[in-house]
Order: sequence, then structure tokens, then C-alpha cells
Amino acid sequence: MMDWSDHHCRYFWRLLTKQALLYTEMVTTGALIHGDRERFLHFNVQEHPVALQLGGSDPADLARCAAWAQEWGYDEVNLNCGCPSDRVQSGMFGACLMGRPQLVADCVRAMVAACDIPVTVKHRIGIDDMESYNELKGFVEPVAAAGCSVFIVHARKAWLQGLSPKENREIPPLNYPWVYQLKKDFPDLTIILNGGVQTLEESREHLLHVDGVMIGREAYQNPWMLAQADFKLYGMDNPAKSRDDVIAGLLPYVEHQLARGVHLNHITRHILGLYQGVPGARKFRRHISENAYKKQAGLEVLTEAYRLVREAGSPAQSSSAA
Repeated sequence: MMDWSDHHCRYFWRLLTKQALLYTEMVTTGALIHGDRERFLHFNVQEHPVALQLGGSDPADLARCAAWAQEWGYDEVNLNCGCPSDRVQSGMFGACLMGRPQLVADCVRAMVAACDIPVTVKHRIGIDDMESYNELKGFVEPVAAAGCSVFIVHARKAWLQGLSPKENREIPPLNYPWVYQLKKDFPDLTIILNGGVQTLEESREHLLHVDGVMIGREAYQNPWMLAQADFKLYGMDNPAKSRDDVIAGLLPYVEHQLARGVHLNHITRHILGLYQGVPGARKFRRHISENAYKKQAGLEVLTEAYRLVREAGSPAQSSSAA
């Protein structure tokens, strides 16, 4: 979710679900050590629970960043061993680390020693010529022995040569049974399934076999699906009974951010899918897309987009738990 799940996006998601654990976009250790640390680590207190996702392969650097994650108040720190982009490979982190399980174990061990918050790992079921389930086990075993008890498993291989990051999210076939088998073979570990999940109903089916489900791009493109997560998956009241509630909750945040000098488009680009599937959704998206990027764009752009979708006859979209 690089360049997607920033703190504006996560604030928006929190208006839809209070219970789901949110993850930051991946931040490299180099960016934190040598760059604008406050920019990368800042988050709103309303985002809790929230995990910091790191990219890196040097144990000492990752330990340093894990300590910062705890210092800044994150609830979890995650090591990304699943991103297949060329940029990531050249830095020796992401999915290519699946070919170096002992290095990952060393990284995890250093991170665990540096902080008290949970250290977790996100990875694929394999890379390139890794063809067997035993090779997947061979990655998980030493990393678990190093102190990681939570594994978020994208149920696709990653081809590091020949496929783009987008293709690596779509072309390699999903293999959910391997993720299920991990839970059977490692019952004491927390196994979270990722990849291709598009509905909460699918999530509930997977939860018969694993401990958790991570949803990424579908939640971004169709965020209203999250509005029923607290009720359907956690048995708790949903924070938003309608899309109107979400807009009402977002307006003060947008106003505050604009006063701080944030460009409107940096916030509204994350909400374009809010009205997906209801009358007026296209007008909502178009008005924001055509106006929010302008230098002087203000709160009126969002209020006018909301007026257009309401005018189109969209009723308050109530969740089933309302």
C-alpha cells in the first residue's frame, strides 16, 4: 500500500471501523534514519490500533526503527517481506528476503530485543522457483524461532523478474490451502491471510481456518465495506451508520488540515470510492477529481461533491447493523 495508506487515509478509515488494525504504508529504514522522521512517523491518535510497516534488511537499522515505533506509540511494528517492486529489490528488502530466511530471523531477533510491542512479518507464500510448501515452512520456522509470532501471508508467489508489482498482485494464482496449512502446522502462531479478499463474507469463511484476514486494495477502492466490519467481525456497533456520518466526521478534520497548509487533494484522493454503487457516485468522484487538486481548493469542494451525490437521490446509506 505504498503511497496509499498514509495518515489521511487511515483517519478516513477510522470513521468506518474502530476495531480493525490499520497498517501504515511501508517506510524504509533509510527514510527514517536519514530523512524526515516526523513526516514518516506522524499519525493521529484516532488511528489506534495502528502498525508501522518497515522495509529493510539490516538488523541494527531495523532494531533502531523498531525502538522508534514504540517511542512514537505504534501498537505493532511489521517487517515487509512481501513487496516485489524493483525499487524494493535493489534495496535488499521486501519479497526478495524470502530467499534469506536466516537474515530475516536475525532482523526479527534484533527488533524484538529493541522494543516491547509485537514484531510481525508480512510475506508471500514463495518467490521465483520456490515451488513447495516445505520451502514456505522453511521460511516461517527460523523467523518464528527468532521471536515472531504473527505472520501475515499473501497467498500468492512473487516473481521478482518478469512481472510488475501490479501483475504480481493478479497473475500468480492464489493458494489459500497453503496458508490454512501453516495454521495447522504452527497452531501456536497467529496466521493472517492476505490476497484477493473482496468481501467481509469471504473474510468470515477464511476465519474458519486462520486467525485473521488482511484486506488492502478492495478496502481502498470500496471503503464502505469497512462500515460493517465492527459488527460482522467483532460483534460491536459500527461507528458509521451511513455515508453521511462519514462525511460529517471528515469535514472538521479536512478543515483542520487545510488550516495547517495541507492540500485538499492529499485527503480527498482517499475517499473517491465512498459512494461506489449508489446514485450520484460518479458526480461525487468527478467533482473532487476536477477541483481538489487546485492550489486554492477548500472545504467547499468536498461540500459541493456531497451536495451533488445527495441531489442525485442517494439516501443515507445505512449499515445492516444500524
